[in-house]
Amino acid sequence: MYKKSLHSSISAKIRNNFFAGLIICAPAAITIWFTLSLIQWFDSFIVPYIPNRYNPGYYVDFPVPGFGLLIVIIGINIVGFLGRNLLGRFFFFMGEAILSNTPIVRHLYKGTQQIIRTILKKNSNSFKHACLVEYPSSGFWSLCFLTTDVKGELQEKFLDRGNPDMVTVFIPPTPLPTAGMLVFVPREKVIMLDMTAEDSAKMLISGGLLIPENVKCRKEYKSDSATYSQEDESIAEKK
Repeated sequence: MYKKSLHSSISAKIRNNFFAGLIICAPAAITIWFTLSLIQWFDSFIVPYIPNRYNPGYYVDFPVPGFGLLIVIIGINIVGFLGRNLLGRFFFFMGEAILSNTPIVRHLYKGTQQIIRTILKKNSNSFKHACLVEYPSSGFWSLCFLTTDVKGELQEKFLDRGNPDMVTVFIPPTPLPTAGMLVFVPREKVIMLDMTAEDSAKMLISGGLLIPENVKCRKEYKSDSATYSQEDESIAEKK
């Protein structure tokens, strides 16, 4: 009996130590693996096109990790510097004019340009606010991100059908939120969350295991063209 209890105690300690070590090591290992994979991905695309005399790997017997990523960072900074000058702006304007008038390519270029500018816009709230919507059916709720207010033709179509205030939400899947569903919902059907977009992403990636406990209440949400506060939400719920 004593041997069984001793064996159980030792097994429990080994198991607990293993899981404690896994909790400590797994995040660091995943971070290191992702960083190294990203560096290798950049190196595999950039380094082969660098002349040997400028490639440090040519002078040593081992590859220099991160050199391709360094070249990309330097190149982006140079492009940004030139784009802020009058002469550089002229050449970029010419290149943009060529791409904008090239069949097939122009649609891809304009669409990508608009997406990047919207996301990087200083005052943009796209993908910065987490929320809940009743999806895919009544009684089932999905975690999503509020992207923007519905505008243009879509807004007119919704107005014709008695839905004047519609918003666009993006519902990502678990555990890799790289794709998802684009859904148009009435604003009063959206439950705004006080958790940050980062906490929401952690919850999605972990499959709901990481749920933030202490959340600072957000007093007011300002979209690109309207204001949505918690008071508005409470009024909508009463309706």
